[in-house]
Amino acid sequence: MAKQYWKAGNMLYPLPAVMVSLTDGDGNPNIITVAWTGTCCTNPPMVYISIRKERFSYALLKETKEFVINLTTENLTFETDFCGVTSGKDIEKFEKLNLTPIPSKYVKAPSIKESPVNIECKVKEIIPLGSHDMFLAEVLGVTVEEEYMDKDNRFHLEWANPIAYSHGQYYTLGENKGKFGFSIKKSK
Repeated sequence: MAKQYWKAGNMLYPLPAVMVSLTDGDGNPNIITVAWTGTCCTNPPMVYISIRKERFSYALLKETKEFVINLTTENLTFETDFCGVTSGKDIEKFEKLNLTPIPSKYVKAPSIKESPVNIECKVKEIIPLGSHDMFLAEVLGVTVEEEYMDKDNRFHLEWANPIAYSHGQYYTLGENKGKFGFSIKKSK
């Protein structure tokens, strides 16, 4: 097997493809799709999203400093892609896509009802990086869709068929190959 050497670039895939909901200063909602996102701290719970300065949502987020990360599913693939390739300055995306904005508990930005998980965030710092700025945010609250809870009150995101983004394509996650720590678990 041979390897090729490429110039430096982002090849860390797959990534979550999430819909980020936010508002302008007057409460008008928008949705942007983001794949440059992730967890960066457990305690306090913190996440980040990175957005290009040219994007319509960038100015909104810089002004309000609040957003909701809405996890996406196989059933939301079209909506996820649409929100990433169209601008909120031209289209009211909730209305166009028949998505339901619902009030969030801790931020003014709406959550997306059709999403199985909504993560309410407050920006703590904006870090200029180059092509993107990173919005480092504290997680203030999380809501989950009850239909994905089992009888023991355990949440099963896999039942929602989440999607990921990899090198320009959307994928479902596929088959479970093991639980965290399985490689060192002692057999009986």
